[in-house]
Amino acid sequence: MRRWLAVLVAVVVCLSVVSAQQKDKTPRVQKREVRQQKRITQGVKSGHLTPKEANRLEKQQAKIRNDKVKVKSDGKVTPQERAKLTREQNRASRNIYRKKHNQKTADQK
Repeated sequence: MRRWLAVLVAVVVCLSVVSAQQKDKTPRVQKREVRQQKRITQGVKSGHLTPKEANRLEKQQAKIRNDKVKVKSDGKVTPQERAKLTREQNRASRNIYRKKHNQKTADQK
């Protein structure tokens, strides 16, 4: 299970890096997405995130990516749309911190 999760996280990080290299109308959102993905990967490697916690954080990141695609679909990102993405990323960042610093570890059953 752990190995599968690590592979999944690695694939998502690679996809994030590739998409970061493409021209983007939301460069700050993209950079932050990559940083948050690295934080999740580091939490899995260190054992501070349980597989269940990592899976939930990954789902949250996927939702943010989907929202970003929807926002960019019309070719223009409004300030309100950018603010919504920022709020979602703020919430995700807090969740990553809380999950990494709670008493649960991957070694616990």
